Amino acid sequence: MPEDLSLAPAGALPRLAPAGALPLCASAELEEAGKACVFDVMLWRRPARAFALRFEGRVVAYMNRCAHVPTEMDWQPGEFLDADRRFILCSMHGAVYEPTSGQCIAGPCAGERLMAIDVVESGGQVYWYPSPDIGPVVFDGPV
Repeated sequence: MPEDLSLAPAGALPRLAPAGALPLCASAELEEAGKACVFDVMLWRRPARAFALRFEGRVVAYMNRCAHVPTEMDWQPGEFLDADRRFILCSMHGAVYEPTSGQCIAGPCAGERLMAIDVVESGGQVYWYPSPDIGPVVFDGPV
């Protein structure tokens, strides 16, 4: 979908998404160790949820599926971090994940990791990259 240039300042160049990337959210929406941006994807051709959050200054994204049992992990919509805002915590099983790597460091799936989604920030926007297993939700016809 082309960008609405009427909203851009005079003389500004349109922001272009990195090749192959899909827009997710404005960079400013992801505060350091704050609430995540939750988004819909297709995982192995089935609807699923994913999330992106900012941790240690960079954006990371993962499938919203615990490595122990594939259930959504947020304890409230978009809330994935523990009370100290240091680790991703599965609300269902108590698995503890390191946010920058997705590695499970404690709980029933220790040693496993969350399924990562490649993301990039460019021009004040966060974008995500589809993969062979994870793609955008596509509608077949008019809604």
